[in-house]
Amino acid sequence: MPTVSGESHEARTVAESFGADAERYDRARPSYPDALIERILAASPGRDVLDVGCGTGIVGRRLRAAGATVLGLDPDPRMAEVARRHGLDVEVAKIEEWDPAGRAFDALVAGQTWHWVDPALGAAAAARLVRPGGLVALFWNGVEPPPEVGAATGEALRHVFPDLPGRKSFSFGGTAYAPLAEKAAAALRPTGAFSEPELWMFPWERPYTRDEWAEQISTSGFVNRLPPPTLNQVMADIRAAVPATFTVKYTTVATAAHRVSS
Repeated sequence: MPTVSGESHEARTVAESFGADAERYDRARPSYPDALIERILAASPGRDVLDVGCGTGIVGRRLRAAGATVLGLDPDPRMAEVARRHGLDVEVAKIEEWDPAGRAFDALVAGQTWHWVDPALGAAAAARLVRPGGLVALFWNGVEPPPEVGAATGEALRHVFPDLPGRKSFSFGGTAYAPLAEKAAAALRPTGAFSEPELWMFPWERPYTRDEWAEQISTSGFVNRLPPPTLNQVMADIRAAVPATFTVKYTTVATAAHRVSS
């Protein structure tokens, strides 16, 4: 769910909440389309990738399977531990504070996480960490469930979040995340270290069962902090209100830019 107000990188309680049930997060969160992974590797001059805010390794595992060498970076040791169990190398730190010990990368990627990074400090770090000619790709998944599923999900959430800003339907398509992509691009430009950022968009779909959908909603940044009895009730309300199976449309929105020569 997009951040709705304020500077998201300052909302540390939300940013650090996802590791409370890292296994559920890893199991329930959507992945990313093949077209994105292929585009990243085609646009990168090499296969040495830094995955910022790697979480449980959802992005990193896809890139590794496609032939990349991936180092994950995440501030939450609980998330990092799950990623390590999946075979990823991970260091625990915020990118704004991380010491790379002289290392540089062919690509820096961040899936569903760059809004938790200070824009200016993150852009400056990317300029230091990416080799000339290398790629920065920062991306988010916009989600559009069928209208009846979005409406039922929104109603269940508003029982516990009556003042939650945004639309009554739980539906955040690619245009909902375009402002985050543009904010990331706007922070890259002043560094003078990158080409003019491009906007990439990749539509794709994923089938869900009602149980899978309810579990995915339970990992959202506001919902995952509910007390367990309330969270379980929200999930039960969603399961009771949506069809047994349905297909959700996603649009992955990315800001991408190349590191220019010094």
